[in-house]
Amino acid sequence: MIDSPTAPDGRPQPPPYDAIVLAGGAARRFGSDKLGVVVEGVPLLDRTLGAVAEAQRRILVGPPRATRAEATWTREEPPGSGPANAVVAGLRGCAAPYVVLLAGDLPYVSAATVERLLGALTADPAADGALLVDADGRAQHLCSAWRRGALVRAVGGRADWADASLRSLIAGLETRSVATEGREARDIDRPEDLTSEP
Repeated sequence: MIDSPTAPDGRPQPPPYDAIVLAGGAARRFGSDKLGVVVEGVPLLDRTLGAVAEAQRRILVGPPRATRAEATWTREEPPGSGPANAVVAGLRGCAAPYVVLLAGDLPYVSAATVERLLGALTADPAADGALLVDADGRAQHLCSAWRRGALVRAVGGRADWADASLRSLIAGLETRSVATEGREARDIDRPEDLTSEP
């Protein structure tokens, strides 16, 4: 466990972490590039990136887009070959002891969400990861925090993760659940998701 220093405002700072944000979905149900849609005055992808503003590195996996935050872009090979392959591609650029995984279409995820995930992970030396669990009890694999070493072990010597599910990548890892608060687990698949009630 790594002790978290305290910020000048007295709030515990998260441990050193990198962020992998998956930003390569085809958005077929949305009908256009949803990551550029403005939500409450801020493009959707930039809202998601705001949750990981304290990351040492922000690695975006997908076709490059303009963002307000400094980030490194990479692609899974071949492009569009699934979330597990995208995470493996992003993991190659990570060096911090912890990694936060986010989908790019989470407009209500926040720094507080990330802090709770990292807090649950670092509080339990036996845990490899911590996942947000929504109100229906579904684990949100792309709103999670991990020990980088655990993800590297999970990838192992397997060279090809194309078309594999993220669930299969993390299947052997020990995880902890973090209950969702408010709308933070809500993703955007269709235009009506931006206006409908949670």
